[in-house]
Amino acid sequence: MAFALEGFDLAGFVRSTLAEDLGDIGDITSAAVIPADARFAGVMESRDPIVVAGLEIAAEFFRALDPSAVIERLVEDGAKVSRRTALLRIEGKARALLTAERSALNTVQHLSGIATLARTYVDAIAGTGAVLLDTRKTIPGLRAIEKYATRMGGATNHRMGLWDAAMIKDNHVAVAGGIGEAVRRAAAAGIARIIVEVDRIDQIEPALAAGATHLLLDNMDPATLRGAVTLVGGRVPTEASGGVRLETIQAIAETGVTYVSVGRLTQSAPAADIGLDFSAIG
Repeated sequence: MAFALEGFDLAGFVRSTLAEDLGDIGDITSAAVIPADARFAGVMESRDPIVVAGLEIAAEFFRALDPSAVIERLVEDGAKVSRRTALLRIEGKARALLTAERSALNTVQHLSGIATLARTYVDAIAGTGAVLLDTRKTIPGLRAIEKYATRMGGATNHRMGLWDAAMIKDNHVAVAGGIGEAVRRAAAAGIARIIVEVDRIDQIEPALAAGATHLLLDNMDPATLRGAVTLVGGRVPTEASGGVRLETIQAIAETGVTYVSVGRLTQSAPAADIGLDFSAIG
């Protein structure tokens, strides 16, 4: 079954990415150095322990330039693999495979880096009952696949965009004239999911009274978070957010919050170290 992801045009992504790399002239190095009838075989493999994401997207770059290429996916996205694990085996026209190589690697390295970081955070809060959320801090145009990668790492997607829930933040409150008024306006507009950012305990009751369905507890220390969770008393889900790091997330999750959101999953994940070596075949 072909890879499909809601909100993501795989064929368009592959086409535009290759076009960016090829320009108007094409791969002048491969055209000059590699005979037109040469064939290559290669294996993409991890060079560090990683969580894999994006293999099927990577494979589409090779298929786009050599539809007859033989591609075998050796692990599934979401798998946690050790160093030197073979991920993808490819055989086909040498020029095509070399031309597609960097686009394929860039994609799988980026998405696997996100998945690997997400899994690290998920593992850090295991047993606390809290759920890890991603954010909208994504590279423009790549949100669907970056949020796919966080899922492969075990995180849960927060809002996919501005359309699937209201999130009332300090700037909205400033213009509306108060948290209660901002929430009332969202409720009056018929919005079902109303997430409200609060950074003080005294903002909680006005937000709930006006109809908030989810509270984002912003930049609160663990002691304050515990007090907030106690005050909310399970009436709505609670989310700890703001400056969460690997060394602090366990203490935050242990306060009893429903969720912990971490922007750095997509904003700051380092690329995974993945290699691809080709050799000529007869």
